[in-house]
Amino acid sequence: MQQPTFNGIHHVALICSDYQRSKTFYTEVLGLKILAEHYREARQSWKLDLQLADGSQLELFSFPGAPARPSQPEAQGLRHLAFAVTDLDHWVSYLKQQGVAVEAIRVDEYTDKRFTFFQDPDGLPLELYEL
Repeated sequence: MQQPTFNGIHHVALICSDYQRSKTFYTEVLGLKILAEHYREARQSWKLDLQLADGSQLELFSFPGAPARPSQPEAQGLRHLAFAVTDLDHWVSYLKQQGVAVEAIRVDEYTDKRFTFFQDPDGLPLELYEL
């Protein structure tokens, strides 16, 4: 039997500590489009479906009492989420204007592409990777 192939990444799920703060960050600061928003009474949890320009999605969840993600030092598991951008300098300027701390731009030693990191309201590391 031939090995099947993936078509791409459909979505990434994130759990936040403050739903309204994270919703504002991902929709108003980062500009992701809201596809659907649901309050799940049985779980006392919000689920927000967000879309990027290429059609991929982020699912933003709130769960009462969810533990904080170990980030420093780096823990095993998902390390960060990287967004592809065409104008890194514009994004860095924009994020700084929005009050978001952005690390210095670095160059990937293997691809010679520029990238930088910043954090969401819960400290989740996010990367901007210039195409």
